[in-house]
Amino acid sequence: MTYDGDWRETFRPDIPSAARVYDYLLGGKDNYPADRAVGEAMIAQLPNVRLAVQWNRAFLRRVVRYLVSEAGIRQIIDVGAGLPTAGNTHEVALAACPEARVVYVDHDPVVLAHARNMLQGFPDTAIIGRDLLEPEEILADPVLRGLIDFGEPAALLFLSILHFVSDDDDPPGLIARLLAPFPAGSHVAISHATPDTVPEVNEVERVFDEATEQAHVRSRAEVRRLVAGLELVEPGLVWPPEWRPDPGEPVPANAAEAYYCVLVARKP
Repeated sequence: MTYDGDWRETFRPDIPSAARVYDYLLGGKDNYPADRAVGEAMIAQLPNVRLAVQWNRAFLRRVVRYLVSEAGIRQIIDVGAGLPTAGNTHEVALAACPEARVVYVDHDPVVLAHARNMLQGFPDTAIIGRDLLEPEEILADPVLRGLIDFGEPAALLFLSILHFVSDDDDPPGLIARLLAPFPAGSHVAISHATPDTVPEVNEVERVFDEATEQAHVRSRAEVRRLVAGLELVEPGLVWPPEWRPDPGEPVPANAAEAYYCVLVARKP
């Protein structure tokens, strides 16, 4: 399914959107009363959630720097990109290597409108209106194929998106199908909501009942199984602040209250 029409034709500000709720929790301005209501319900259940999404965003910046500067990746597909905010994937990647190429994937019409405006003037960066549940359509997209070389290693980012994919939709299979065309040395990065140390995270599923996407939180063991067959990059499956913190950056004592677990895995 593509989403290349006029966003105003499908825009529903009365229905909460995961991307806009996340924007609200980050302190952004591209959200509406329905999104803010869900955000406030999350804050009531999870008082640390604003800090948790900031930690998740900081993980994105660190992982992109790692992928480009240390793992030698030159092309990134950011699936479920969300609304633009500070430190976007392409900004971090291009700062590390001006030859980096980034393709964002999202199906939210507001995300597509904002991102296309933001990406003007970046010829090696694009956003495509595709759905994670249709990986072959993502891989066949002509815009993606114009930027991404299937003969070179790539990095696939699934940050704060897979907990909106049900078990029935087979998230490990979706990841595997997107990764399949790329050679050894390709990477997958995941951040995922988990109730392992804060059981109240399970309440997020109820909060999103009326949203455009439903939540499906998973244990850390279940998240690890999403990338079965791939090699975990050190330090493995951890809380976001624990994943390769910047030099001099202390790991907060309450890192386990992140509500997210994160990992990076490499295709052998």
